[in-house]
Amino acid sequence: MGKVATAEAYRFMTDCLKAVGAAAKAAEQQAELLIQADRLGHPSHGLNRLEMYINDILSGACQPNNEPKILKESASTAWIDANNVLGATVSHFAMDVAVTKAKSTGVGWVTVKGSNHNGMAGWWAQKAADKGLIGMAFTNTSPLLAPTRSKQAALGTNPISVVAPASQGESFYLDMATTAVAVGKIEMQRRKGQPLPSGWAQGPDGRETTDADLGYNTGCLMPLGGGEQTSGYKGYGLAAMVELFCGISSGANYGHHVRSWSHSGEGGPANLGHCFVAVDPECFAPGFGDRLAEAIQHWRQLEPTDPNLPVLAPGDKEKKSAKETDERGTVSYVKQQIDSSAALAERLKVKPMDVMLDN
Repeated sequence: MGKVATAEAYRFMTDCLKAVGAAAKAAEQQAELLIQADRLGHPSHGLNRLEMYINDILSGACQPNNEPKILKESASTAWIDANNVLGATVSHFAMDVAVTKAKSTGVGWVTVKGSNHNGMAGWWAQKAADKGLIGMAFTNTSPLLAPTRSKQAALGTNPISVVAPASQGESFYLDMATTAVAVGKIEMQRRKGQPLPSGWAQGPDGRETTDADLGYNTGCLMPLGGGEQTSGYKGYGLAAMVELFCGISSGANYGHHVRSWSHSGEGGPANLGHCFVAVDPECFAPGFGDRLAEAIQHWRQLEPTDPNLPVLAPGDKEKKSAKETDERGTVSYVKQQIDSSAALAERLKVKPMDVMLDN
């Protein structure tokens, strides 16, 4: 493992994106998205993803300096063409539109086509929550989910996120894939040279595998819930719902039409779809924030099955990781990430990260 000052990791990511032609604002927004994932304890969506964005820009599959535009809108809705920009660029744009509409009408519902991978879904829902709204964000991704009874992937990991502010400094934060895990977690197991926990992925025979390389190369993740006997069809249904909100509603690619990205590095525009929602809780019963805070605090006080593992409210894990990261002022990366980042720095002729190796 190696430690890197959080500001230094952000600098490196920004420099790499600028080196391949991204304008300063686009590079900074994308780097901020990545460093926040590492800060919140989701390394699968942080530095781990940088080189894939770089390769998309270099191949011409992503055009980072284009501008997203609104194609159609009403008082509460909008349909946006990302125009093939980086995922962070259009996600900021689209959630800002949703927030503005929610402040005016109570609800803002925005769909996006022509986009690229936009990282942690929760980061976008958080934007609305920071304005006192309930935020929701959904996105479709490369086909990696094998529906129950299937040996083949037909849907993406298709994450769901909901973030809401509460009183007393509390907040509800849910960000989850509709697969058992995001593919980035399998990538991290490979980087660490460790096997997969059971229930994460299938092998080519359609059976569960704990072999990280085999699971990754097969490209069939188990749906949330696992097999049919443990309600994996519910994860399949949730992934299909996200597809309804994203690719199908926006006119973007959907499901089996989405290009492979993490596995083959397939070229051409991704044309991913996103959906951003902002809702003003003040439009409903008074006292939303107080009730939400009371519920969160009650969940934490429930008697745990293991005294060493207290019950967590949604978002507690991320808040704890962010607090610890901020106190240290550093993020940690496995050796393989340090090595691959050094190789990327050489490839792009940028200053490599200043790494403090653990003893």
